[in-house]
Amino acid sequence: MIIEIVAVGTELLLGQITNENAAKIGSRLAEAGFDVNHSVMVGDNVVREAAVLALAASRSDGVIITGGIGPTQDDLTREAMCHAFNLPMRFSETYAADLRKKWAYSGRTMPESNLRQAEYPEGAELLFNPKGSAPGLALRVNGCLVLAVPGVPEEMGFLLESEVVPRLLVHSGEAGVVKSRLLRTWGRSESQVGEMLDHVYRASANPSIAFLASAGEIKVRITAKATDASTAETMIDPVEAEIRDILGNSVFGVEDETIETVVARLLLEREWTIGTAESATGGLVAGRLTSVPGSSRFFRGAVVAYAPDLKKSLLAVASDELVSEATALEMAIGARETLSVDVGVAVVGSAGPEPLEQPAGTMVIAVATPKSARAMTRRFPGDRERVRAYCTTAALHLVRLAITETWW
Repeated sequence: MIIEIVAVGTELLLGQITNENAAKIGSRLAEAGFDVNHSVMVGDNVVREAAVLALAASRSDGVIITGGIGPTQDDLTREAMCHAFNLPMRFSETYAADLRKKWAYSGRTMPESNLRQAEYPEGAELLFNPKGSAPGLALRVNGCLVLAVPGVPEEMGFLLESEVVPRLLVHSGEAGVVKSRLLRTWGRSESQVGEMLDHVYRASANPSIAFLASAGEIKVRITAKATDASTAETMIDPVEAEIRDILGNSVFGVEDETIETVVARLLLEREWTIGTAESATGGLVAGRLTSVPGSSRFFRGAVVAYAPDLKKSLLAVASDELVSEATALEMAIGARETLSVDVGVAVVGSAGPEPLEQPAGTMVIAVATPKSARAMTRRFPGDRERVRAYCTTAALHLVRLAITETWW
């Protein structure tokens, strides 16, 4: 089943806000097994939006519109739907009465403009939206199911789950369920992961696999269609096992697991504590670790030592080099001693834009455990903040490998 996403709002075209709704809708549709062939943005103009909707409905089985159904003059999606599909506008007295009751209950006077939200194209069904005042809309046009939801992310997300996806599944006529499982990997590029899993990708249509790169990590999504959820999960299991066998310890998590929660679990299992010694990342590694609820059970503290004299006085660093594996190792070992922790992780580097002893983007990470200590030098692309962010993620992954004694 082919779906098209239409995001409405001049602010999207001007770059004043990013089109995150389309990304969330696309991701959810992929999980449900639908194909999204087009995703477009259009400004707040009735004629242009109507043209976009007419084209979308002519080449898709379903169209999801997000935005333009609020109470103000520039909320034109209802009018555009009427214009695109040659339909008259109707008014729901029932919904208007509900709006008045909501406003009266809140003790406020309702602006008359809110009654625009009781208007709808003839033949459309109003969709219950407890998160806001604008109802969603569902309209069938020549075999295409057109669904309009608010642009407010919380409202869009609610209607996406409660109305949009269920209605599309019924509209598709496909019996059964679609289940997905997301494997999170680190340490290999998207192209490397794709090549290593190429035969799995080609051999398996159901379950199918797909790849997604984000923030230095590669996600592998396995999706199965079956008559029931249990069967779909059973179909996914052997594919996951094969992928894990091929990728080895590159796989670090499943679904919503983050690297910091994985590190936390590994530390707690061993009853170990951790501390950080950071220069170039300025405490970002510590920030990620302490974002985990209950981090006080495994995280003791951090030393952010930018100045060389602080590295020497606080961490017993003997090396005079600013960006070297020797310095990073001494900092990691020093963190273990100074902070009285089992695991010390240290970061030094030349984050840029100006080089510091090494070319910009050169970062050094070291990890010291009760059993051993190692350092790694890596070069990250991008501007200063991207280098620091990618290095922070890499540091946490190297901690994972060090704790499990699968050193890089």
